[in-house]
Amino acid sequence: MELCDVGVIGLGVMGRNLARNFARQGQKVAGYDLDPEAGPRLVAAEPSGDFAIAADAKAFVASLERPRRILLMVNAGKAVDAVLDALDSLLEEDDVVIDGGNSLYEDTDRRNARAEGRPWRFVGMGVSGGAEGALKGPSMMPGGDREAWERLKPVLEASAAVGEDGPCVTYCGSGSAGHFVKMTHNGIEYGDMQLIAETTMLLRRGLGKSGAEVAEIFGVWNEGELESFLIEITGRIFARPDPKDPARLLVDQILDRAGQKGTGRWTVMAAVEMGIPVPTIAAAVDARGLSSFKALRERAEEAIGLERPGPESLAGVSVEDLRDALYGAKIASYTQGFAMLRAASEERGYGIDLGEIARIWTAGCIIRARFLGRIREAYAADPELALLALAPSFAEDLGRRAPAWRRVVSAATAAGLPIPGLAASLTWLDTLTTAKGTANVIQAQRDYFGSHTYRRVDDPDTPVHTDW
Repeated sequence: MELCDVGVIGLGVMGRNLARNFARQGQKVAGYDLDPEAGPRLVAAEPSGDFAIAADAKAFVASLERPRRILLMVNAGKAVDAVLDALDSLLEEDDVVIDGGNSLYEDTDRRNARAEGRPWRFVGMGVSGGAEGALKGPSMMPGGDREAWERLKPVLEASAAVGEDGPCVTYCGSGSAGHFVKMTHNGIEYGDMQLIAETTMLLRRGLGKSGAEVAEIFGVWNEGELESFLIEITGRIFARPDPKDPARLLVDQILDRAGQKGTGRWTVMAAVEMGIPVPTIAAAVDARGLSSFKALRERAEEAIGLERPGPESLAGVSVEDLRDALYGAKIASYTQGFAMLRAASEERGYGIDLGEIARIWTAGCIIRARFLGRIREAYAADPELALLALAPSFAEDLGRRAPAWRRVVSAATAAGLPIPGLAASLTWLDTLTTAKGTANVIQAQRDYFGSHTYRRVDDPDTPVHTDW
């Protein structure tokens, strides 16, 4: 029997499409899923693919060439550990197991430690692009065992999305770097989506634009500096009529209660642990959380009864102002995400190449955007760049767009239109660019009630306590 080149465990939407992707690259693919119908669905979806569907884990492992390459596409958490338990005694020297799900990086640390005492190797890998990306070419973020990456590299490069500078897959670093990078990607994605959603609301409620006009504006923006997957699909969303009543927009019939799977929250928690401010991402996570209290918001709207101006209430604000505000806030969001990656690389010894991360996000993934090419250029020019916003081109951009951004935030706040992402991003910029802030008062308070000491501006190396 001809052995398979690669195996996939978990043949749901993502696993099935990745298996199809591998098969399209000429790989013979072994498949296994607890659902007995999953295998036939895979074969039916890709009739020309060369698949071997196994009935159990033992048969699955036996069908693979050695050393084996096994991709797990199961739900994050206990399911991953359960599969590793089932495979453990069946695997041999240098077999590679890849967890391609959205696992928490701390779980990946634990699984890496487990693999150190086994003959097989473990790789934690983020995969972005959704179902379509999995089939046509995702962005992939493997980390962990370097030798294992070298064995996986030909298969993953052949199946990844391809940007202007090559396949959108790279070795992200040691340990749990792959899943940390993917988590941060998702945190940036949360911020990006929130900023875009707020901008559509301002276009409609603040400037009185119709859904068709919003779609047209986003179409224009997608041809310029804001070109991205999320801008593109948002334009399409506002062009889609409700199938139940074509006179209405489908988006207006969708309950404004956003779901989340946890990666945005994990990003904020990790940032807090490292002491890295990520207010844009945190505002996006908070906004999703508050959106879930739909009944409470309806009750509060009636009970508190805040006065708000009617449509077209953004006095003095133009469509161009909204574009500049969105772009400036986007710089803030990505700066915060890349600051997280830099800090994690240093603290956890990942060895992340930030320019390479920007490169593999230029195609295939959800946050793919023209903007990422500029980020790659910034890190190519200065690999030790302390903060993305300090790159000369981005610093100039922020300064140039700040006046329009302020007009947008001021007018929206005066009109009572909630813009947590745009406002938090502008506050981050103002705080970042204020050399003398308010922390001196906080330090005095801390010393007053807790004798925590403070440092004087004329002697910053000496801790001082005052008997207030």
